[in-house]
Amino acid sequence: MSTLKVSVVTPDGPVLEDSFEMVSCKAENGELGILPGHIPLVAPLTISSVRLKGESSERIAVSGGFLEVQPDQVTILAQSAEQPNEIDVERARKAKDRAEQRLQAKQDEIDFRRAERALERALNRIDVAENK
Repeated sequence: MSTLKVSVVTPDGPVLEDSFEMVSCKAENGELGILPGHIPLVAPLTISSVRLKGESSERIAVSGGFLEVQPDQVTILAQSAEQPNEIDVERARKAKDRAEQRLQAKQDEIDFRRAERALERALNRIDVAENK
């Protein structure tokens, strides 16, 4: 079966570079499944996990960014990206608890949105770490 060259890059540098048969991720307009030969595409990503399927399957937690697709290559430019073994689950749980407390406090609109995003990131990191 043919494969896609997949690169996941953050401002801190490359996180992953390997070949996979399929990439699944969540863009702002919905779930995407990308196979070799896909038409060129650029899409903004949400806070979610990227699932990479091939001889070995992997998941990566991403916190937004962009996906660029070419027929034989997928590049993910993420604000942050972590593989399951890099995630500090205890730290993510503490971040989740803090975000939930801020949401319950219902302060001004800006803090509420920041707390929502922090909660999404923490839940995503916990999910990826616990469901490799």
